[in-house]
Amino acid sequence: MLTKQGGLLLIDKPQDFTSNDIVAIARRALGTKCIGHSGTLDPMATGLLILLIERQATRLQERFLKLPKVYRAELTLGQETDSWDAQGNVLHTLPVPALTLAQIQAAAQTLTGEVQQQIPPFSAKKINGRKMYDLARAGKPVQDRFNTVQIESWTDLSFDGKNKISFTLHCSCGTYVRSLALMLARALGTTGHLTALRRLCIGPFDVKDAFDGRRLKATPREEIVKFLKEPIL
Repeated sequence: MLTKQGGLLLIDKPQDFTSNDIVAIARRALGTKCIGHSGTLDPMATGLLILLIERQATRLQERFLKLPKVYRAELTLGQETDSWDAQGNVLHTLPVPALTLAQIQAAAQTLTGEVQQQIPPFSAKKINGRKMYDLARAGKPVQDRFNTVQIESWTDLSFDGKNKISFTLHCSCGTYVRSLALMLARALGTTGHLTALRRLCIGPFDVKDAFDGRRLKATPREEIVKFLKEPIL
């Protein structure tokens, strides 16, 4: 069994794994059931996931959940999906107007500071104990829900001149990048969906220091334990 001291394990989550998939793999790999994480990543997304190992770390989960985040993302204009990302079904399309990078930067600036965003229908947010994506998949109507988040900045904005915008988003906890991307597309006179998402940072923790999640299942326990960090902010 893993020492009860536990700690933090920074994981670079691969695409097409849920956050719970990674937790389940880590439980088997480390021989402990006491593992939580510091904030869900959608299956399409890659990047930093902080696992909280044993009680010393899991009791601090709320503190880690509240840390700000940094994401790198790609938005494809012109098509809106039901999930607001590339894993959903196309709902409708709109033409993409001629745009300049300066126009995109100006639109992003209007979505900076305190922003009220719609929570995606396909999300893990719970309504009366049921996750919104379960209700959406069952075809049950879900009332629009919103939350207020803090967007510090949009940086490294780039545009391919056609329909793809890439950006780095510095934001508070609770931010759905899918939602911000759709809001940006609508501010530009069209629609769109997220086609790539990678979480780079959670508070002071950087994905550059993370253990490759693709190696988690096959790596000996004693090697994984070497990557544990103290649960200190």
